[in-house]
This record gives sequence, structure tokens and C-alpha cells, in this order.
Amino acid sequence: MQHDLNKITNFLSKHHVLNLSTTDGHELSSCSLFYAFDKAKISFVVASNENTTHIKNILKNPFVAGTVVLETKIVGKIEGVQFRGEFLPLSDESLKTIYFKRFPYALTMQSILWEIKINYFKLTDNTLGFGKKIIWQRVP
Repeated sequence: MQHDLNKITNFLSKHHVLNLSTTDGHELSSCSLFYAFDKAKISFVVASNENTTHIKNILKNPFVAGTVVLETKIVGKIEGVQFRGEFLPLSDESLKTIYFKRFPYALTMQSILWEIKINYFKLTDNTLGFGKKIIWQRVP
């Protein structure tokens, strides 16, 4: 299980934009966000403003899903992660530090930092064989 998580976090360390899907129970919304990933807490850190549709949805329903993908047309190089988790106000100072280290210019913005605590990952990695899937789930 740890070996699988290492493959996933290695992929995530090479990217910086995630696609997020949210719902308020009636309408769906998708957006793209810059992220920093904390391997120890298995959480994304993102910045966003409370007047966005996705944050308004999250305040009603904190459960989210999303993806991080490598954009390529070469089938043998296709890689991507699907995830599910809970979108929470950020309270951990160490997570703030990793976000601002990765995106120092964000210090000048009026965004609020949030944590996406991951419960489920599915990595598709065709470099390991066509259609190879690796699944990780948080143990309750």
C-alpha cells in the first residue's frame, strides 16, 4: 500500500494544477486550482476565494472529486490521478508553509487557503503497462 502511495505522490510532485468537481446537491461545478501536496498528511493545499461557485458549493457539501493529468497523445505515456476527498478550511500552519513555498506570489493575493483531505486515489499509469491502475484508500 505504501509503495502504491509513493507512485501516486511521485506523480503529483511533478504537477501543480488539479481539476476539481463540486456540487451543492443540485448543480455541479468544475474548476482548476494550483496545488501543493503534502505527502505526510495526504492532502492538497489550494487557494481560493469564498465568492467562487466551487467554494459556495463546498460550504454546503465538502465532499469533492477531481483529477490531475499529464496531457499527452502518446498512449504509452498516459498518466493521471483521480481523487475523492473532503474540502476543509486550512488550519495547519505546516500546510500553509508548503503552499507559499511552492507559490510565493500567492502571499500577495487575497485568497484563502484550504485543505483537501484525500480519502481515495486511483492512478492510471500506462508507463507500467496499458491501462495499469493503482488504487489507494485512506484507512478509517
